[in-house]
Amino acid sequence: MLRSLFTSATGMKAQQMYVDNVANNLANVNTTAFKRSRLDFQDLLYDTVVSPGSESVAGYQMPSGLQIGSGVRQISTAKIFKQGLPQATGRKYDIAISGNGFFQVLHPGRNQTVYSRDGSFRVNSDGQLVTAEGYLLTPQVSIPTGTIEVSVGSDGSVTVVPGSNPDQRVVAGNIQTVSFPNPSGLESLGHNLYAESPASGSPTVGTPSSNGLGELQQGYLEGSNVDVVTELVNLITAQRAYEVNSRAIRTSDHMLEQINNVAS
Repeated sequence: MLRSLFTSATGMKAQQMYVDNVANNLANVNTTAFKRSRLDFQDLLYDTVVSPGSESVAGYQMPSGLQIGSGVRQISTAKIFKQGLPQATGRKYDIAISGNGFFQVLHPGRNQTVYSRDGSFRVNSDGQLVTAEGYLLTPQVSIPTGTIEVSVGSDGSVTVVPGSNPDQRVVAGNIQTVSFPNPSGLESLGHNLYAESPASGSPTVGTPSSNGLGELQQGYLEGSNVDVVTELVNLITAQRAYEVNSRAIRTSDHMLEQINNVAS
């Protein structure tokens, strides 16, 4: 009887973490380029009373065994890199990736290149494109002082029109994006940033709109790919599963109570 208590407890813990994951998805429904997470579960070890295929009587095998499971555990969270809807902003430094790929950003704290789908860039005091927290886009793109127009092509080429010569167009730099063999294996750092991990594989740098990389769209930002209706249904499902597991604990407790009453 104690087995059912501990088995149901693992189910309650699993559903609690499932709710935590859904809550995080819903909390980031309006976060730029946020990718929803999916929580994966795995059953625990089994107590094998009778092995499948064991001999029942001479010359005969059991077609199935007798195994009792011991519950469930959380095995992983996987980022779902489905494209979010593009949202028009009209800002010249807002850039969305339509398709596969990540921007490269220099993280000063980690002293390494990290990756992001968030293209809400700004210009710092030196004229360089940076994230909302001031992290430099890499390769660096510098906008000259006095620029009156900035254009970002679908291939990442950045051209500007200087105020001193409105009839001239000058190349200010090129935005490169990267892809990974397994983007779900990236380490989530928060702040709309990801880091390479052994599971993600090494990044492949390329030109946007070529070699499987998505094209860039100036004046747009990628929205979150969280589907509120789906997450609310998941929330209800998790709540019901939690209730059923708690009911199993109450039932086991009631049966133990009956056994104690009989014994006394």
